[in-house]
Amino acid sequence: MHVTGRLAAALAAGVIPVIAVSAAGAAVSGVWATAGAWVLLCLLLVTLDVVRSASPRAVSVERLIPARALRDQPTPTTVLLRNDGPRRLRGALRDGWQPTAGAPAERTPVDVPPGERRAYAVPLQPRRRGTLHTGFVALRTTGPLGLAGRQVRIDAPGELRVLPPFTARRHLPSRLARLRELDGNTSVQVRGQGTEFDSLREYVRGDDVRSIDWRATARAGTTMLRTWRPERDRHVVIVIDTGRTAAARVGDGVRLDAAMESALLLAALAARAGDHVHLLMFDRMTRARVTRTDGAALLPALVDAMAPVEPQLIDTDWDAAFAQVRALTSRPSLVVLLTAQDAVDAARGFLGSLSAVTRRAHVLVGTVTEATTHDRRGRDAAGASAVGATTSDDVYREAALARAERDAAAVAAAVGRAGGEAISAGPEELPPVLADRYLALKAAGRL
Repeated sequence: MHVTGRLAAALAAGVIPVIAVSAAGAAVSGVWATAGAWVLLCLLLVTLDVVRSASPRAVSVERLIPARALRDQPTPTTVLLRNDGPRRLRGALRDGWQPTAGAPAERTPVDVPPGERRAYAVPLQPRRRGTLHTGFVALRTTGPLGLAGRQVRIDAPGELRVLPPFTARRHLPSRLARLRELDGNTSVQVRGQGTEFDSLREYVRGDDVRSIDWRATARAGTTMLRTWRPERDRHVVIVIDTGRTAAARVGDGVRLDAAMESALLLAALAARAGDHVHLLMFDRMTRARVTRTDGAALLPALVDAMAPVEPQLIDTDWDAAFAQVRALTSRPSLVVLLTAQDAVDAARGFLGSLSAVTRRAHVLVGTVTEATTHDRRGRDAAGASAVGATTSDDVYREAALARAERDAAAVAAAVGRAGGEAISAGPEELPPVLADRYLALKAAGRL
């Protein structure tokens, strides 16, 4: 049972007869008797209201929930109520989604005639990845007087799989245009060491004379040029570190989310370039793996595998991780490691195992940093101009950032000595930077 605000108003209205009796000169006992009678009348009306309200247990609940949704994006869901009772159901419902689903806090008014079904929208805006659950619907029915009614919890389980938002998708069109340029789909033709032969065309002034095909020239009677395109069917392995460093906050999210954005943009670009993409999310065990998936099915498979993965507060076993890389493919052309190796002492295990991969493939080590040096200097300059002088907090903050940058530079140098290539940028900048480096390797014929 539940009561509404009307009951409080009805009890408050009892002050009027009490004052009237008191003003008529009644004894104190008469005043208390009047007050008691008014309370009993209200309780009688409440009992009548509860009895006359529709039974919520005669209601069946169904759900319409999309199979998947993107994090931070509005997601419509629907609750279907069927009233199998003899009375009209008036009241309110509240869906039992977990807080990170972003369900509305206010109750939804309902009005279902007997024997009919009504649909009520419950909009969500999920704030975290993974599978979100709801187990019940809380339903309140109100009697004809609106003083009280019945309340019941109806089991109605449901779930929603929330995928990474892939906000880095906005960088994809410009990179695909550059890829088409490299691939010979525009008037610009490039030639790099190790690229594949594409077609023959007539020589124009400014072309690379090393690409002249003399046999074709003799047959055609005019100077013919070979055109080239970047090699296809390369194997690109993306490894995302899900250990403790992935839980650190950068910008508005955690480092793992930024690594996912970088992986999705690079995977989409590599798939359009005709390469095979493999994904491994690992700490001391495999958290997600996608392999042998190409074409239009690749991105859905990646986001679906990434959705439930969360950072683990343990150190990553890099020997085991690189063994998994070798199990994915025996001939990787590019291995991209998305991790955070920003302290020399903590990175010793990673650096000791890195050479086993660099001997077999080109290795990029991508690290998401808190902010770029340019951003930090701009922020500090703005803060200094606003305050008028540098405070002690600014000095300590600057010192901490400088030390972090020095340690990261030392690790990056060690990665270079081990045969890899270190790339670091902020969470918004790292995805396009990695994509640009991939295109540069394609253009140079190194991939």
